[in-house]
Order: sequence, then C-alpha cells, then structure tokens
Amino acid sequence: MRNRLSILALLAVVALVATCCSVDSDNSGYPSMDNFPNQGMQPSNPGGMGPGGMQPGGMGGSDTSGNDLADFDISMNKTPLTSDTETIPTDENDESYEDYVEYSSFKEVVSIVYADGQATVSSLPEGVEAVVDGAGVIINSSAKGVGYELKGNSSNGYFKIYSEKKFQLTLNGVSLNNPTGAPINIQSGKRVFVTLADGTTNVLTDGSSYNKTEGEDMKGTFFSEGQLIFNGKGSLEVKGNYKHGIVSDDYIRFRSGTNIYVAASNGHGVKANDYVAIGGGVLNIEVSGTAKKGITSDGYVLVTGGRTTIITTGDGEYDADENDVSGAAGIKADAYFQMDGGQLNIKSTGAGGKGINTDGEIIINDGDIQVITTGKTYTYSNDLDSKAKGIKSDTDVTINGGTLKIKTMGGEGSEGLEAKGVMNLNGGEIEIASYDDCINSAGDLTISGGYIYAFATNNDAIDSNGDLYIKGGVIVALGASGAECAIDAAEGKNLYISGGTVIGVGGSNATYPASSSSQMSVAFTASLQAGSTLTLGNSSKGIVSFTINRNYQNGLYLISSPDLQNNTSYTIYSGSSVTGDNWHGLYDNPEVSNLGTELGTVTAQATAGGSNQMGPGGRP
Repeated sequence: MRNRLSILALLAVVALVATCCSVDSDNSGYPSMDNFPNQGMQPSNPGGMGPGGMQPGGMGGSDTSGNDLADFDISMNKTPLTSDTETIPTDENDESYEDYVEYSSFKEVVSIVYADGQATVSSLPEGVEAVVDGAGVIINSSAKGVGYELKGNSSNGYFKIYSEKKFQLTLNGVSLNNPTGAPINIQSGKRVFVTLADGTTNVLTDGSSYNKTEGEDMKGTFFSEGQLIFNGKGSLEVKGNYKHGIVSDDYIRFRSGTNIYVAASNGHGVKANDYVAIGGGVLNIEVSGTAKKGITSDGYVLVTGGRTTIITTGDGEYDADENDVSGAAGIKADAYFQMDGGQLNIKSTGAGGKGINTDGEIIINDGDIQVITTGKTYTYSNDLDSKAKGIKSDTDVTINGGTLKIKTMGGEGSEGLEAKGVMNLNGGEIEIASYDDCINSAGDLTISGGYIYAFATNNDAIDSNGDLYIKGGVIVALGASGAECAIDAAEGKNLYISGGTVIGVGGSNATYPASSSSQMSVAFTASLQAGSTLTLGNSSKGIVSFTINRNYQNGLYLISSPDLQNNTSYTIYSGSSVTGDNWHGLYDNPEVSNLGTELGTVTAQATAGGSNQMGPGGRP
C-alpha cells in the first residue's frame, strides 16, 4: 500500500454503496439495475442512529465482521448432473470433430476379463496380438477399427497397449490394481476413446513405486502417449500413489455423462502436454502433494460445461532446478485458461495455494466459478515465496460474463483476483472477500459492466497499479480502515468514472476521480455502525440507499451515480427505513419510508476531492 496523505475522502468509496438508483441511462450501454442478482438478502432494518449520532465504530484493519462470504465453502460432489448437455460438432472441418466417438466405427471388439489373478482374452482379429502374464495383458495392434473391453477385478493386473491406429477402450465394470506400475498404460500416440459403460463403476489404482521399461514413459495411474477422450455414462475412480492420476503426453478431453474421481497423493490429478478440455460430466479431483495441481497443462485449459470440483491440501515448495518456489493450485495452465460455461469449484488449503494460476491470459465468458484459499504465504527465503491467490494471471484477465465467488482469507498476500498485466471486467457477477486486495491489476484496470462486491479485511478492495476506469456496472467496494482504500489507483495514475453505480468505503488514503471524469461523484467521511442504512438524496426522495455491513470509524465514503447532477447539493441521511431488493446492501429502486437522521450535505462534482467531512458523531 502507498501512503498518499494528499487525498483523504474518496477511496473508501467503491466499497460501501454502489448507488441503487436505476442505471438505464439513455446512451451509455450500462446495465439496468432493475433486476439485481438474487442475493437472498432481506430488506435491512434501519440501523440504530438516534438524534445524537452514532457511537464511534471500532473498525480495525483486520475486522472480518460483515463478510457476506464468511459461510461459503466447497466440498467434493459426486452427484450426477440433472442436466448435462453438450454441443457435438457436425462440421468435419471443426478441429474437434474427430474427438467424438459417434463419428468412428469399432466393429471388432476384444474382450478382456480379469478374475482370480488371471486375465482371459477373447479371440483376436487379424493384426492384433496379445501377451498374457497372469493378470497382465500386453496388446500389439496394427489393425483399424478395433475396440477393447475390460471387465472384472484384479489386485495385480494391468492393460498395456501398442497400437498404430486409434482405438476405443471400454471400461465395463473393471477394477485394476497394479502394485508396480500403471494399471492402464497406453504406449500409443493415437487417439483413444475411453468409454465408461453406462451404469458401471470402474476403479484404477497404482502402487507407490514402478518397474519401468527403458525408453518408455509411465507417468501415472492412467497414462497415454496419445489423446484421451473420456465419454459414456459410467463412473471411474483413479487413485494415484506413485505420481499423477490421469496423464496424456498429448491432450485430454472430458465429455458429458461421465462421472470421474481422481485422487493423487504424490503428483497432479490430471496432466496434459497440449491442453485439457472439459465439455461436460462430473469431475472431482483431490491432490495432497506439495505444490501439486488438480489440473495442469503445458498448453491451455478450456471449460465449456460440466461440474468440476478440485481440492488441494499441499503446501508450496522450492524448486532447485528453477531456483524458484511454487504453490499448489486447482488449475495451472502454461498458456491460458478460458471458461465458456459449466461449473468450476476449487479449494486450496495449503500455504501459497492458488485456485486458478496461468502464465498467460485468463478469459471468462460464462459459467459459474467458486474459489477458496485458506493458506498463508509459503516462504522459502526473503526473496522467494508463493502467495495464496484466488485467480491469478501473469498477463491479462478479461471477464465478460458468468458468476465468480472468491474467498481468500489466509493472511498477508492472500488476494482474490490478480492480473500482472491489464484487467478488463465487462460483465458477470463477481463477489470477493480477501485478506489482502480483492482485485489487483499491475496495469490499467477497466470496469465496464456487471456486478462487483469486494470486501477486504486488511488492504484495498480494488487496487490498480495503472489507471482505473469505471465505465459501467454496479460496484460495492469495502476496503480496510486506516490507510487502506475502497478503490485505489497508483500514485501518478488516475481514477476515471464515466458510468455505473459505485459505492466505496475504506480508510483515509484515497484516490479521487480525475476532474475529467464525466459522471458526478460525492465523497465524505463519517463514523457509522454495522446495520445502519445510509441514504443519499434530497428532501423529497432518496437517490441511493445502502446498508453498511460493518463498523467504520471516520470511514471515507465515495458514491457515484448517473443520477447525480453537477454542482448539485445532496443530503446524507443515516438510519433510513428502506425496503426493496439489494446487492450486498445496495438497494435497487429503494422504497424509503423514513430518511432518518441528517448527517450533512455534499456537492456532486466530477472529482469528489475536497468534499465534506462529517463530525465524530456522524453529524456535520
């Protein structure tokens, strides 16, 4: 945090109120507030403010009271989806067309049954050879259009295949444990359709050490040199004890209908070289090793459907080869992460753990994302550490839609949403509670639409190290008291407000809107208690009403709304009686039956610097 003693009234702004008047301005393109996202919040009762003003609030920097996300949690969920549809491409030129088993034919089927420590293989078509050693099966195939079906149980079995052609592997109620290697070992660089037979349960487990073949990789319980496409309506449990759970040296695709659980104690849950694409199904992943990832890709990760739940519990670690430290993560992509639909739930409890972490861009167009981190910073030395982050990109973050709920309360450095480049928030619903900054951008930060709730206990609610542009949307930003802000632009940079509804509350070190802002704002300081409803209006009606959810002593309030007129005076009231729908305390079209106690007047201007200060009791 920077100490800028010069500006003392606006930043806490974005945190507290985000105006409640309608925002359906004529030509702005900003979202209407006629229909707030359903928060399940009851209309607030008037906060107890008598004529003598409020008692001084005891809001300290580490106060966590009033956190609307306090009870939010994440756990494994293997329940099948009631609706799990996907779009199957029909154009043969579509790059994913060949990944759909519907367009392939496997007329020859080899049946392999495991029982009593022995594997039995059915008659083989031309071009297919099998070597059976107890419950171990090795296939060599040069034939096209062949499928392999595995059934039965073995405590010492495996299936290994060398194939020159793509094939289908159907798991039809099979349970394989291989104490010395991978129970499924695909030494073929071709496409593999892994079909989970409808209604079946399939279990794969490896040992804690492998007997390896020279010149061959074997990196986890379910290993393939080629592409893996999971389909079907059965279930699969993969337990990794030696290294990873499901691994491809190419790419991995999960389709609708599947129900897959992966547990890895010493490696990553799902690992691919090229990419991981989740188009549907239920995917649950638990990893416990230090610095291990639920899903990791040397390329990108794309989520378009299904429900994915990931829990990591390992701490960070030092990598001597890279001379760097790394934390665990739900998802790690070296290229980029994109979400276009579906549900993604991630919880990371270890020191330095992250929800989503990418070297490249993060793009969220739609879908439902929930992230929790509980760990503190993992520190190796004074110069090397890994901080807990909800969603972090080493480049840019763009959010166009969807819903995001993030809680990162582990300790210093725990931030909600971070971009090391620029950040563009264009739509969707974003709710963040964090110990450190809720939203942090190393470059310019632009908010053009959507709903944003940011609650920080020890730092800024919204922090830009470049210029900060608010062009639309609904923003409720609650920063810590003291020297922290609701909305903070870097020293030498500016906050520009041209649209949207903004309410911020925080400490005294504030960034005011630049005088070139085209939308009017007001700023003032006041001491208010949790539960009090604040109204900005005139003698006849309220324009913006907001119920504060924690105490602020000499808190700095910033309010900006399209309904504020330049150089017009407005009155601040506390203890208002208000009903109506609200977004984290900010009312949509509030019905004010009693304005409450008058605190003072403020004048709306493009820049809110130099606005009124309320006295210790909240009165002018």
